[in-house]
Amino acid sequence: MSLTTPAQRVAQRRIAGQIAELGFTLPGSVVGRYTTCGTPSCHCRADPPALHGPYLTWTRKVAGKTVSRRLTADQLADYGSWFEAARRLRALFAELQVLSLGVIETDPRSSAGRRDKVKPEPARPRKTPAT
Repeated sequence: MSLTTPAQRVAQRRIAGQIAELGFTLPGSVVGRYTTCGTPSCHCRADPPALHGPYLTWTRKVAGKTVSRRLTADQLADYGSWFEAARRLRALFAELQVLSLGVIETDPRSSAGRRDKVKPEPARPRKTPAT
């Protein structure tokens, strides 16, 4: 007995093919930051301020910590498609997960529908009497 339908297998192959075509990916995000400096007479301290920048900053998580790195405009031009590929990879991965969940939900042997229902927690007894 096959666990998946022909349509589900076609969808899975389509997603896998799109993932295979992605190439390099870079996680995180790139933003342009504007800053002030420490020079009191600088134009960035004027009213209204003319901030320094934009400084392109790539931010990502490494071992649970935020890591930032400045990029040049040339680097962003070279690596920009890699950031887009990472976004596309996350979207395709989410689509594959939804497809896989659909297989489980339609499996006649599955009792997931009964197990997934959240039972309300019983009321905990009060530590102090009600007044």
